[in-house]
Amino acid sequence: MEGERKTLRQLFIPICLEVLFHMLAGMVDTMMLSSVGDQAVGAVGTANTYIGIFIIMFSIISSGMIAVMTQYIGADRKGVAYQARQLGLMFNAVIGAVLSILLFCLAGKVLALVGVAQQLHGYAAVYLRIVGGCCILNALIPIFSSYLRAFGHTKEPLAATMAGNVINLILNSLFLFGFHMGVMGVAIATVISRMLNLVLVVVASRRLVDAWKDPERISNKVVLKQIVSIGLPSAMETGLYNFAMMLIIRFLNQMDADGINVTARSYAAQISNFAYCAGAALAQANAILTGWRIGAGEYEECDKGTKKAAVIGIIVAAVLESSFALTSGLLMRIFTDDPAMITLVGKLLAVDIFLEIGRTTNLVFGNALKTSGDAIFTTVIGAVFMYLCAVGGTWFFGIHLGMMVVGAYIGLAMDECVRAVCMFLRWLSGRWKEKSLIRS
Repeated sequence: MEGERKTLRQLFIPICLEVLFHMLAGMVDTMMLSSVGDQAVGAVGTANTYIGIFIIMFSIISSGMIAVMTQYIGADRKGVAYQARQLGLMFNAVIGAVLSILLFCLAGKVLALVGVAQQLHGYAAVYLRIVGGCCILNALIPIFSSYLRAFGHTKEPLAATMAGNVINLILNSLFLFGFHMGVMGVAIATVISRMLNLVLVVVASRRLVDAWKDPERISNKVVLKQIVSIGLPSAMETGLYNFAMMLIIRFLNQMDADGINVTARSYAAQISNFAYCAGAALAQANAILTGWRIGAGEYEECDKGTKKAAVIGIIVAAVLESSFALTSGLLMRIFTDDPAMITLVGKLLAVDIFLEIGRTTNLVFGNALKTSGDAIFTTVIGAVFMYLCAVGGTWFFGIHLGMMVVGAYIGLAMDECVRAVCMFLRWLSGRWKEKSLIRS
């Protein structure tokens, strides 16, 4: 199989660039929206958080699909990998259509229910109605992009993301500065850019991957069971995380009436995303290699590769995030001239050094465990510490001790670091070697 000959570096670089360009799209939106005002930035950041909460159903299939596809590809059974993609596509299309209708019709009620700050409500409702109303795009793009990556084709999803970003930048400029459409213009530009991204990955998957020609098929029930056995726990973990973030955002909105703390969090997240993208890309690249190697029975190579990916990710995340913290004053001048906001974000980026080190470790070992089939463990650990450390820490440090958003970041860092230790110890135990989908 051609994809098996790909190394970590060959997979990592295109995936890292793709994640980076995806992050750049959010940063460009933030920079351009800052011309409208800090409240517009906070509103869009808040709306995007809640969009993530309502699309967690997509990950039930997409995360499980990756593990199933890569293991069958590693075992040289491409026809079954294609079968897994088809099942994932049908499921996500239906769920995406339903959620799009709900978010378009009920955007205002959703925001009122979760208690968004009044000053942010108007902007957030407009953005949630438009972008959330087209969240079916978020359901379909990962299916085709993951299908390409599973077969080692990582450049094409990168090209699709870059093309979408270019269109997003052009349309943002046109709608914001030409037509003065504000948040609505940014939302429309986001939707159009995602439509282009989807078209490109669909075409590429059809042109480059001929797995559909392989006649081997097994029972749909068996494949779906394998997908759900990994996807359901992974989706539960994602859902628990997103619900935890919803509670944290709610706490941040309660800290002040003007949305200062939640806006500072949005700015800090845009900057720290550059450190996050390296860890996320390493986790994705290593997960592909993990599936291939487990499917081929190469457990020792899988163990060494995952540990190597984690070390690289920790070093890169620590260096990048330290640099951001030291230069936060300069970086924040891109977004705002408010000295209080600049100082506050600088404090968040300092705490974020520890947060990113923990998150990178958690991502690499956690994704490898899920791809191996050991997804329940990561969910249980997440269910405990997301709420004990992240949510509980936000309340205790942020509200009870009066540290506000800085306290929230301390709680978030504690969560990621504790879970990272748990994932590492689980990987060392070797239990993941018993979870192969194909042997079961």
